[in-house]
Amino acid sequence: MKLIINAEITKGYETWKNLFLSVDHVRKKYGIKVLAYGHPKENEGKVYQVLEVPSMETMQDALKDQDLAKLRTDAGVNLDSQEVVFLVE
Repeated sequence: MKLIINAEITKGYETWKNLFLSVDHVRKKYGIKVLAYGHPKENEGKVYQVLEVPSMETMQDALKDQDLAKLRTDAGVNLDSQEVVFLVE
């Protein structure tokens, strides 16, 4: 299953990117593959991730992971702004 996640960030793109890349081991734990990530050219305050996950249940488990949620807020992710779009394959 592939999905796109977007969210607003408050601590700058480089801070987000460095923390995003540093948690590869957590994504691996859930079998999540990063296909792409970035921000709109004119807006470094909004980030997009294209991910491949084994199942909806796995993604829900990852989103409930308190350690992962803390890392995301440490990276400046505004969790209330997050949107998830599931892609049809």
